[in-house]
Amino acid sequence: MNSITVRIEVEVHPTENVEKVKQAVENLFGKVEYETKPYNHGCLLIAKTRGTEGLTKLYNLLRRERIRDAARSVLFKAKTENTITFYLNKQVAYAGHVSFCQAAGESPLGPIKIEITCENPTELINWLAPKTG
Repeated sequence: MNSITVRIEVEVHPTENVEKVKQAVENLFGKVEYETKPYNHGCLLIAKTRGTEGLTKLYNLLRRERIRDAARSVLFKAKTENTITFYLNKQVAYAGHVSFCQAAGESPLGPIKIEITCENPTELINWLAPKTG
C-alpha cells in the first residue's frame, strides 16, 4: 500500500478548547500536522498525516475496542474509487475511544471528518479492519 494521505477536518466551536480538540485527533491518529482556518463562529482544524504509520493508532484502537466488523461495514459504505470518507465522534475520541457517526446530528459538537485517499481503498480497508470470522 503506497501513497496514502489522511486529511482530518474538525470544526472547533467557540465554547471548545482547541488543545482538547487536537488531543481528540491525536488520540486517534498520533502526531499530525495542523493548520487552522476561520470557520463560522469558531475555526476549522485541518490535520494531515501520511501512510499506514498515520493510521496505526486507529488500526490498534479498532482491535482494542473489538469493532473491526462494524468499522469494516462503515468503511466499505464510505468508499469511492480512491477515497474513504467517514466521521468519528469528537467527544468519544477525546476519551480515547472510537465511535463512528454521521456527518451531522449524532455528535452535538460536530464530528471529526476523515478522508483517506489511496490507490486501492479495498486493500486499505482489508488491512485496517480485516474480517474477524
